Amino acid sequence: MAKTPILEVRNLNSFYQQGSGLFRSKKRRQVLKNINLTLCPGEVLGIVGESGSGKSTLAKVILGMVTQYEGEVIHHSLRPQMVFQDPYSSLNPAFTIGRIVEEPLLIYGKYGTVERKRRVREMLEDVGLGEEYLTRFPGELSGGQRQRVSIAAAMIVRPRLLILDEAVSALDVTIQDQILDLLVRLKKENNLSYLFISHDLNVVYQCCDRVLVMKNGRVIEENTVDGIFDHPQHEYTKQLLHAAE
Repeated sequence: MAKTPILEVRNLNSFYQQGSGLFRSKKRRQVLKNINLTLCPGEVLGIVGESGSGKSTLAKVILGMVTQYEGEVIHHSLRPQMVFQDPYSSLNPAFTIGRIVEEPLLIYGKYGTVERKRRVREMLEDVGLGEEYLTRFPGELSGGQRQRVSIAAAMIVRPRLLILDEAVSALDVTIQDQILDLLVRLKKENNLSYLFISHDLNVVYQCCDRVLVMKNGRVIEENTVDGIFDHPQHEYTKQLLHAAE
């Protein structure tokens, strides 16, 4: 019996209104064009393409951060979360690490103070950060440590789907490998599915099961990771692979 997908996107077209304020135009610029995808439980689906191809816009539509779209985004899980490229800009510099990781639970509003604090400590430990980090601020941490905090804040509400938008691209190679190892472990232990957005095809090859290739807001090729790397069909895919060599 086929598994119920954790995410379905059907005939998705998204738009940006041109201009802003008094200069807001009635014209809309189309960004995503007839996107279809399915993400299965436990799967890592890679989304690749050059800057401006629509990868991040797709992620924002899926999470409800972009509302001007036509088509369907169907979630079969609760509270999907995103981990962004730059953890420094995505973390509130005025909050301690403990407060940052606790914030989603405060918004969720289900747990009391004692339970929230316990979950925060456990989550930080799970991403490799001890209790001494609770009272530190983002500016006191390295890039890799900040990204661990971002992952902890995303994981604290126990989602089944994480969207990773260039989540390791700002890190040096050694730290990048450590974060990828962490993501692999968390996926296995928590039965997660990942939508893995990246321009780095070498990283995609390491961690993804299937790959969608995007260009100018369209999906131009879809296959297993081995199919994309060993038997690319579209000329643009071949160019991306050649540039990654």
